[in-house]
Amino acid sequence: MCGIVGYVGNQEVVPVIIEGLRRLEYRGYDSAGIAVVNRDHEMQIRRASGKLRNLEDAIRKAPIQGDYGLGHTRWATHGRPTEENAHPHRDGSGRIVVVHNGIIENYLELKRELQARGHKFQSETDTEVVAHLIQKHKELDPGADLETAFRRALSEVRGIYALAALSADEPHKVVAARLGPPIVIGLGEGEYFVASDIPAILPYTRELFFLGDQEVAVLTPDGVRVTNLQGQEVKPHIQRVNWDPIQAEKGGFKHFMLKEIFEQPRAVRDTTQNRVSLDTGHVYLDEVNIPAAYFRSFSDIKIAACGTAWHAALVAKYLIEELARVPVEVDYASEFRYRNPILTPSTLMMVISQSGETADTLAALREAKEKACRSIAICNVQGAMMTREADGTIYTHAGPEIGVASTKAFTSQMVAAYLFALYLAQERKTLSEDQLQWHVRHLSELPVKLEKLLNDSKTDYDELSKHFVLSSDFLYLGRGINFPIALEGALKLKEISYIHAEGYAAGEMKHGPNALIDSRLPVVVINTLDPDDEKSRLRYEKTISNIQEVKARDGIVVAIVTEGDQDTRDAASFTIEVPSSSELLSPVLSVIPLQLLAYHVAVRRGCDVDQPRNLAKSVTVE
Repeated sequence: MCGIVGYVGNQEVVPVIIEGLRRLEYRGYDSAGIAVVNRDHEMQIRRASGKLRNLEDAIRKAPIQGDYGLGHTRWATHGRPTEENAHPHRDGSGRIVVVHNGIIENYLELKRELQARGHKFQSETDTEVVAHLIQKHKELDPGADLETAFRRALSEVRGIYALAALSADEPHKVVAARLGPPIVIGLGEGEYFVASDIPAILPYTRELFFLGDQEVAVLTPDGVRVTNLQGQEVKPHIQRVNWDPIQAEKGGFKHFMLKEIFEQPRAVRDTTQNRVSLDTGHVYLDEVNIPAAYFRSFSDIKIAACGTAWHAALVAKYLIEELARVPVEVDYASEFRYRNPILTPSTLMMVISQSGETADTLAALREAKEKACRSIAICNVQGAMMTREADGTIYTHAGPEIGVASTKAFTSQMVAAYLFALYLAQERKTLSEDQLQWHVRHLSELPVKLEKLLNDSKTDYDELSKHFVLSSDFLYLGRGINFPIALEGALKLKEISYIHAEGYAAGEMKHGPNALIDSRLPVVVINTLDPDDEKSRLRYEKTISNIQEVKARDGIVVAIVTEGDQDTRDAASFTIEVPSSSELLSPVLSVIPLQLLAYHVAVRRGCDVDQPRNLAKSVTVE
């Protein structure tokens, strides 16, 4: 959730760290700070509440220089978002600083013990305790270096952490450790980086590795050494990422979110590329690394995810049960391990996460592994913790997603789930070769349909948004596989525009939601139609009845419809057309207008679209 950037090398450190923090703004934050050591071995710290520009103003008023240092953007958990609570935090001597993402669960106990030893604290945070613990261990053993004292401090900490520290008394050295939230180490020529996510270091290097849990890295201009908490050397898995730094820029769009909405045809194309054969209908998931025989024998699937990924999991349930005829149960990851789920070795555990670092989802994965379940992850980040712990991974290849509100990661997750469902159907023989070819052909046509939809000139979303800028509530309705898209549409609107919105199964209207409908309530209805699917037509007709119910109560209906649908157009107040598609692929198209509607309403309301208040991109704490 918080952003960490550290640097050791031959460049002036302040611009490197500030640029890295700027590239991590999407993670969400409420204060920022930087600590660098100058050539006279003096610790220099600048901090500010609010946006990164406030920190830059503080540096302009009181410039600092150095060639190693640490920076941080904070999302408050312990203590208010004030300058005093911003990281980096110092020890009592002012010579040691730490930055931290996570939660120190026993910080009050440690703080009382340190105060009894005479330590004085300057903030309300749990993080400051770590700096004082390092100081304590250097006082207890004056010969101990920063790395040794850092390890000993960690041995007293209970909780989760991505931590980095430096000392003005040990020039050109940064130490970092991880237990839970991610830490990525970047490898340059005579310069080395530590960060909480890849975009922070992309302008400087593409050679990197993720630090593993309970591992410690020591960065100096001579290189990086990695050990476990006991001091035993660990060989990191170095990889080269293919993300272009330009992918992390806005590319002429007003916001990252809008850019990422328009990147969805490319993301879907990249996710399917080299995984299907149009000639045979065969699906290839070679990177899964689980024997094909297993997929023919397991009994059921449990899926755990959070937020938007949970909506992708609901779509996956429809896809897998329809195509492969395997029972699927979907859980919020935050609830999964607290309900004593029924798991057996014949259960396949699936987890879905854009970052691969979501704390609750990782906990669900570990719970399943303890019960001897095989596991598979759908993830966007190579080398993320989830991909290392799952038995197999289906990468989404969406590229970096900077906007907090997920768009292209969501559509890529749905496509990855579709591929997995087809792969299961292939291995379990629930679809014929002709049927597989039919599905693969429709999947291959999806990027072109997305491009057509995004280039649609018939819908003026900016004009449409004027009707809803003052709305206080929205209702979203969908049936079947588009019910999760109603949930996702409501989530997008509330995330970025701060308008209360609810998603509902359209068939539940008479069981409560009808009481809300009046002339002030916009109701967004997904009513696409696959004319070749009998169930789709039945759902379509039932949903037209729902629209009539809303209109009879003076409600405002915005309908997402298949192009050429005159019946729904006649019944609705506003309509947005999407290209015709098969029923099972319709969610990927239906969600695009909902993303664009949420975006334009939020912009018109003056909201911070890319960094909505109180939210973070990657939720690495529970």
